[in-house]
Amino acid sequence: MEHMPAFTVHRPTSVEDAVRLRSADKRSRYVAGGTDMVVNVRRGIEQPTSLIDLGAIAGMHDIVEYADGWRIGAAVTLAALGKHVDIARTHLAVSQAARAVAGPTHQSYGTVGGNLCLDTRCLFYNQSEWWRRSNDYCLKRNGTVCHVAPGGKQCFAAFSGDLAPAMLVHDAEVELVAPEGTRRIPLARLYNDDGMNHLALRPGELLVAVHLPRIKGNARSGYLKARVRGSIDFPLAGVAVRIRMNGETVDTLKIALTGVNPYPHVVEGIADFVGKTLDAAALDRLREIVRKEAKPMRTTTVKPWYRRRVVGALARRLVESLAAG
Repeated sequence: MEHMPAFTVHRPTSVEDAVRLRSADKRSRYVAGGTDMVVNVRRGIEQPTSLIDLGAIAGMHDIVEYADGWRIGAAVTLAALGKHVDIARTHLAVSQAARAVAGPTHQSYGTVGGNLCLDTRCLFYNQSEWWRRSNDYCLKRNGTVCHVAPGGKQCFAAFSGDLAPAMLVHDAEVELVAPEGTRRIPLARLYNDDGMNHLALRPGELLVAVHLPRIKGNARSGYLKARVRGSIDFPLAGVAVRIRMNGETVDTLKIALTGVNPYPHVVEGIADFVGKTLDAAALDRLREIVRKEAKPMRTTTVKPWYRRRVVGALARRLVESLAAG
């Protein structure tokens, strides 16, 4: 790790002040828990002139139930979200994903907004300054070549947040505030299929809350991930599933992936499972659809083919378990 550079820390007490400070300094960065941001600063990946600490903005720390669902402030910690009994009862995948992030210490500081806006990761990017410099950097930062795919001009750094797929299968929306005003969009629209520019945020825009709609009927959800170690590590592959059964047949099915694409990916091509039973042949076919939609590259020390096989196996296992209740 490098020494921390000199920068100014602002501590606004309102969203409006935070956005104003960010707009006044293009090289400033928002920070809440800092579990990923501070590491990037120490590695020289991020070089902000100032950090805008969101910890004093009271409304961003609240989980509020309303008629149509839940409003979860972006500064709510992962620990608080993972321990929330009512959300676990209705949106279990979200609760499981929050509890799956790194270890307990990280969860006590890391936040919902930080995990949703997590920078993409790559073996050639998340390194010290001297290591990256000795390899002529990379396409994502200061370089001209993607070491993962040297023949192309696209960055394949992988999105590795745990919360996003769990919230995607629950049709979450995000509340964003920019100098131009407030907007609310589906969470899926927050992401681009681009390892260098994976967030579709406007300049200076701040994610202030997530809206989880109320789940109707007997829908069940869950989240599973694979990682090198049982704690701390980011997912090599992660799967979230929401399913509702009508007797022995599928009424609703939604699957989302993380760790295997530059953005959290909602699986397509599974609509024809609705109205059918999930026998072994159907589950095998579902596994292969998931594998084909996953596009892992050499962004970790683990081979892409292994991560592709794992993500399919996780999806099959989770769908089968949830369908059986």
